[in-house]
Amino acid sequence: MGKRQIGDMQPNELVITLLISEIAAIPLQDTSQPLLFGIVAIFMLIVLEVLMSVLAMKCKKIRKLMSGKSIVVIKNGEIDQAAMRDVRMTVLDLIELLRGQNVFDISTVAFAVLEVNGDLSVLLKSGEQTATAKDLKLNPKPAVLPLPVITDGKIEKDSLDALKINKEEILKLLKINNTEPEDVFLMTMDRDRKINIIKMKEGV
Repeated sequence: MGKRQIGDMQPNELVITLLISEIAAIPLQDTSQPLLFGIVAIFMLIVLEVLMSVLAMKCKKIRKLMSGKSIVVIKNGEIDQAAMRDVRMTVLDLIELLRGQNVFDISTVAFAVLEVNGDLSVLLKSGEQTATAKDLKLNPKPAVLPLPVITDGKIEKDSLDALKINKEEILKLLKINNTEPEDVFLMTMDRDRKINIIKMKEGV
């Protein structure tokens, strides 16, 4: 099923997950049932899930049958009441989902699409969208990603490798800031060597 969370699972994946948990519980609760029976059943469900996933990737009709399709509930700023009835969504449900997308005024929405996993994708009207650097004809610096180099007093080797920096350089930076690694709750650094240090609070 990959790394998707429960809320992102397709209906068939959620059903398979629930079935696996139920089957796994049977031999654990009833010692008279051979554990092998549960393992075989779980293995067959996993094989079935993988097989159905492959078929869904290859065949659009099977994918539509298993997962359904996205529904446009707001078109060109107008609520599609028929579409909302089809998915059994009330106006209050729609407003709640819009708030989840930081949209508090439904009149500012141009399009809203109810995705297969239940999320709502929203496109605001052109006059309501936030201006970007491109709109303002600016030339911003490329975005940089700060990585955690120390968490809970421990140095993260993966982050050091990604930033191409060694432990000694980190210790020097800490020394400049009169700090020891074990006193650091979180220290982040980006590729420009910009750091941010959050110290541990005493008694926490």
